[in-house]
Amino acid sequence: MKAVILAGGKGTRLSEETHDKPKPMVLIGKNPILWHIMKIYSAYGINEFVICLGYKGNVIRDYFNTNLESNRNQKIPQHKVHAIPSDWKVILVETGLNTMTGGRLKKVKKFLKDETFCFTYGDTLNNVNIHELIEFHKKRKALATVTACIPPEKYGVLKIRGSKVIDFREKPNNQKNWVNGGYFVLEPEVFDFIQGDETVWEKEPMERLTREGHLFAYKHTGFYQMMDTLREKNYLNNLWISGKAPWKIW
Repeated sequence: MKAVILAGGKGTRLSEETHDKPKPMVLIGKNPILWHIMKIYSAYGINEFVICLGYKGNVIRDYFNTNLESNRNQKIPQHKVHAIPSDWKVILVETGLNTMTGGRLKKVKKFLKDETFCFTYGDTLNNVNIHELIEFHKKRKALATVTACIPPEKYGVLKIRGSKVIDFREKPNNQKNWVNGGYFVLEPEVFDFIQGDETVWEKEPMERLTREGHLFAYKHTGFYQMMDTLREKNYLNNLWISGKAPWKIW
């Protein structure tokens, strides 16, 4: 099975890091977040990746070209490169600078043939069990399965009566708010739900899949964190450095 990863966005809300590189290349520890995402899939035996390039795609291309060359002939000192497993097969596809998420996905259709595949974003980490996710998808004979996650609260929650605080909870988990956590499993039929470059995957395709009863949610109550701001990047980085990164399952 292949995993498709969106890596073409500009990451404007993380401009401190993304003025010279795409968001998936922002480092968590010594490796790009893209590497961490791929390592999650690889831990479950998925080692074939299709990367959708866009903004500063040359940075991602150079990263893989350099590291894969090092794996082959060891010309480059190992301390200067990232640890890319030799059994990874990586296809890099230019999907356009301004193409929307659905359009990017459709542009890689030819690399996926008629097989079930995984699909996710290049800025989100979690510790979902990929094997259980795929099994859930297949048992329901779904066209699309999304990993539903509970977002971490960014701020402490105040309950106020008049002008008096009567309850305060520091970053509670709101068990009612399930969100799109990425980490999809999709059937090739989903391409019929995408019109073209302007199609946003999270709008028309997912809405239509929902209306027609084809979209299922795998509920994941474990760790989930997207990296949309510098604060979130620092949070993930600190988890990694501390040796307590929940997504490190390898």
